[in-house]
Amino acid sequence: MSKPSNLPPNEALSCPLCQQNKSHLFHSDQQREYWRCEQCDLIFVPPHFFLSEAAEKARYQHHQNDPTDQNYSAFLSRIIPPILPRLPTNASGLDFGCGPFSGEKPALALLLEQAGFLMAIYDPFFSPDTAPLKQTYDFIVTTEAIEHFYRPFNELSQLFNLLTPKGTLAIMTRRHDSTDDFSSWFYKNDLSHVCFFSKQSFRWIARQWSAELEFTDDDIIVLHT
Repeated sequence: MSKPSNLPPNEALSCPLCQQNKSHLFHSDQQREYWRCEQCDLIFVPPHFFLSEAAEKARYQHHQNDPTDQNYSAFLSRIIPPILPRLPTNASGLDFGCGPFSGEKPALALLLEQAGFLMAIYDPFFSPDTAPLKQTYDFIVTTEAIEHFYRPFNELSQLFNLLTPKGTLAIMTRRHDSTDDFSSWFYKNDLSHVCFFSKQSFRWIARQWSAELEFTDDDIIVLHT
């Protein structure tokens, strides 16, 4: 694992979300540093602590994404009810960052197809065909993926650009405002997690992309353009 950054104590890192130099070292442990942005409240890991591509892919391959697992499907399906009221009939959707899967489609895409929607999928490791990124969609779902984004401003810009007018972006991720003690928070211990968002972070995102914001659960965030 990489050594600490050795930056002077008052030298801020550029935030990968709002891109401002208003961050400070917030926490460190035996494996990584965590910096917090005063502008958008993102907590992020500096790039020199990122996993190698091979190690990152290996970590994802341990994820259990079996669509026949009823508990897993129930966990994912919580993101569907908040987006249904605003979707047109036969809406098209994209499952972005779907992760590893067996069969034709990952679990969430299958659930949404069963609900009557036309689904495309994209994942840089497990479904890397970029053709779906050249279309637009009525909605995009990204579950347990945004915390892996190295450059969340760039990746969110891409997602909002893929939405049709009045489109919906639904995100599932744990927020750091749901824990009182970051040092003991389990979510930061996954070394592939490099960005941690709060309600304030998502409010910044909503303002940046002129979106209406809803918090529908502790880990579900919905943005309507």
